[in-house]
Amino acid sequence: MTSLLEVENLQVDIPIAIGDLHAVRGISFKVRQGETLGLVGESGCGKSMTALALMNLLPQTARRRGTRLVFGGKDLMGLKEREMADIRGDRMSMIFQEPMTSLNPSYTIGNQLLEALLRHRRVSRSEARKRAVFLLEKVGISAARSRLGQYPHQLSGGLRQRVMIAMALMCDPELIIADEPTTALDVTIQAQILHLLKGLQGEFQMAMILITHDLGIVARVTDRVAVMYAGQIVETGSVKDVFTQPLHPYTHGLLDCIPIPGKTQRGEFLGSIPGMVPTPVGALAGCTFRNRCSIAFDDCAARDPGMRMVSETRGYRCLLEPEKLARKA
Repeated sequence: MTSLLEVENLQVDIPIAIGDLHAVRGISFKVRQGETLGLVGESGCGKSMTALALMNLLPQTARRRGTRLVFGGKDLMGLKEREMADIRGDRMSMIFQEPMTSLNPSYTIGNQLLEALLRHRRVSRSEARKRAVFLLEKVGISAARSRLGQYPHQLSGGLRQRVMIAMALMCDPELIIADEPTTALDVTIQAQILHLLKGLQGEFQMAMILITHDLGIVARVTDRVAVMYAGQIVETGSVKDVFTQPLHPYTHGLLDCIPIPGKTQRGEFLGSIPGMVPTPVGALAGCTFRNRCSIAFDDCAARDPGMRMVSETRGYRCLLEPEKLARKA
């Protein structure tokens, strides 16, 4: 199947006082129509910066580079801002992680929902309102018509996030980027939002990039997963392969931190990853995980392992062979 989105060697650098901060360091991935890719990793690993780079919403000082960034057959790297604005919010939408700061407190929910559709489609205001009401009902908001006149502060966190989802769907996009869509929501609402996103994706046949640090969410919602560390993708593959046969030592560490029902005993210590994430500033060499890795050896400091592909969709970033990295039973 042809890929809807193709990303090859994407890099984002931000100049700071002590040098260039390499926020995203040469990542590559593909997303097919109707597929969900989970982009997972701890805070600061470059997940959100990747999303902003795809949408071309980076800070003014940031520099985006890449070998290939193609969406729906169109090269996004070569587009002018006005051309990108025609795609952003129309064919490609983003759900931001904090709905209270993403929604404008000075405008009603209705005004903010209608804006994107009126910008990208030749429809009347009445037709746009009907679309907004339809989508608010679709995302589970009752009395949808009356909600159009309300302001963000009049809605709960869960309702605001549902409004953000409806807003992302206004132009029937081909790809949705959901950046930690359940942040700051309680566990019950988190489950509702995830179930809603998965259902809507199937109904509207959208592709989705789900950004999260929660491996439980990845296991429930995504088809494939890319694990990020210090601005790089260190492992990628199907959810089943990555969770049952992790290859990269960092993925091992993440999975060891998760309690397993029926196996992890009460009072038993969970796994942990020693050390700190290195600051990706200035010249970088070797494997960035080496100082936290229990199986690192001399070459790890001198050689960049690169992404080693086991199959077309399965890869990892390490110098060791797969059989030496296989998870012990």
